[in-house]
Amino acid sequence: MYENDANWIGLWTLYKREIRRFLKVYTQTLLAPMVTSLLFLSVFALALGGATRVIGGIPFIEFLAPGLIMMTIAQSAFTHTSSSLMVAKIQGNIVDTLMPPFTAHELTLGIALGGATRGIIVGFAVGVAMTLVVGSSVHHIIYIVFHAAMASLMLSLLGMMGGIWSEKFDHIAAVTNFIITPLSFLSGTFYSIERLPEVAQVFAKFNPFFYMIDGFRYGFIDRADSNLMVGVLVMVGINIVLWGIVTWMFSSGYKLKA
Repeated sequence: MYENDANWIGLWTLYKREIRRFLKVYTQTLLAPMVTSLLFLSVFALALGGATRVIGGIPFIEFLAPGLIMMTIAQSAFTHTSSSLMVAKIQGNIVDTLMPPFTAHELTLGIALGGATRGIIVGFAVGVAMTLVVGSSVHHIIYIVFHAAMASLMLSLLGMMGGIWSEKFDHIAAVTNFIITPLSFLSGTFYSIERLPEVAQVFAKFNPFFYMIDGFRYGFIDRADSNLMVGVLVMVGINIVLWGIVTWMFSSGYKLKA
């Protein structure tokens, strides 16, 4: 194989390996997030008056559902790639991934696509389940697809960074507890940032999770709390930066090679 040739067969094999990883335990990777999201929807709807409460003319339960779907997509993508690399490092078989003739970009692409695919599949399953319970309408399918893809890719890359950086599962748990979860809950999933004080709204707009939630929700309810084009640029820009960091980690062997 020439240096500039892409290893398409190897890339496809790596991608299939990542897909089979979560399909073999579908009760844990697909059904469990669906049940959790429906429980969130039920609890918050009942506790916050989902049947009568309205946000910006939208019934609260319809406002809430897209955010929960996006949170599920993000968490599933992050969990997949972080656990994939973390388990490989602990079991000592990370060498099976690093030794084949992959470039850093090919390694990043194969693993990230696996995590993104899991996130999108889980999100679709949760979306279907919520539609049966809540009912839903689609106003802008392009925004739904774009933000689902960008968000799942972003969290896949974050999961890869976490998996490479971490030396034990406690480190991954710390990333989840102190970074992913706070950013998720402060992203406007359960509320409109228009209800926040002006200072809090400014801080909320520095949260990249806000833009993935807001743009995705806009596709369903035709209402956004921010400039949609800014959200698109933020998502693309962050993914470019994260891609560069992850490929550097692979190419340098950061915490991967003894």
